[in-house]
Amino acid sequence: MPLWKGLMDRPQECNRAVVVSVAKFDYGVDLIKRPGANQDARKLHRNLSKLGFKVDLHSDLSSEEIYKLFSEESRRPVKDCFLAVFSSHGKEGCVFGADGKPVRLSRIFTSFDNECMEKKTKLFLIQACRGEALDDGVEVDSAQEASNCSFSHYLSVPVDTAVMYATSPGYGAFMNFSGSVFLQTFCSLLEDEGLSNLELTRLMTRLSHRVAYTFEAQGQKYGGKKEMPCLLTRLTREVFPFADLKEDNNASRISATSMVASHKVRTRIASLS
Repeated sequence: MPLWKGLMDRPQECNRAVVVSVAKFDYGVDLIKRPGANQDARKLHRNLSKLGFKVDLHSDLSSEEIYKLFSEESRRPVKDCFLAVFSSHGKEGCVFGADGKPVRLSRIFTSFDNECMEKKTKLFLIQACRGEALDDGVEVDSAQEASNCSFSHYLSVPVDTAVMYATSPGYGAFMNFSGSVFLQTFCSLLEDEGLSNLELTRLMTRLSHRVAYTFEAQGQKYGGKKEMPCLLTRLTREVFPFADLKEDNNASRISATSMVASHKVRTRIASLS
């Protein structure tokens, strides 16, 4: 076969996104349904597709199916950036499959430490609780809590990888029937051309600001509670995974703090993710 024909027959590499969303758990599993998960998945698919990502949605997978999926995905070609989104119930260090069994995030992260993903940007968005504590939105001395926190799964994150959690260690993440505040806010940022052109860590800073300062849970049980996303990064360079390369990228050079705008606090009747 002529070399040129072989090259033409290869699928063109592109940025890829894999969204794993668990909205309904298997019969007998003591975890409640997550009615907003499907809304999040649809909005992610729409927004990421517009930005040139090839997006694959996977719903209600078991823990073993999730492990198998990411073992395969970690060895598939990608242009510049691979984005993974997990949306499920969870606790520190894991999310739950539809069978109620834990999926260890450290095992997922480690699978991307390979030659195929070398020098590619890997971004993980984790919409899941990391504990049962609720954020009252006040400053506290958390030094003792931090010293007792296990950092073992952080060490499994490969180079050139960023992990954005919906909430801080030990805390719950909120969702209601219209979706999660974390992923819905992420999508709203992507819809704004001036913000989607930002460098990744600046965009994640903007995401943290929007969630922390414009969301407040409503209702008798969770009224007044807040949410604070948490970014873990091992990036070694600036990356612009959502920028429109056809446009002038001046927006990406604007300081993240200089573009922070005041927003009216939104209130929602929420449940824990």
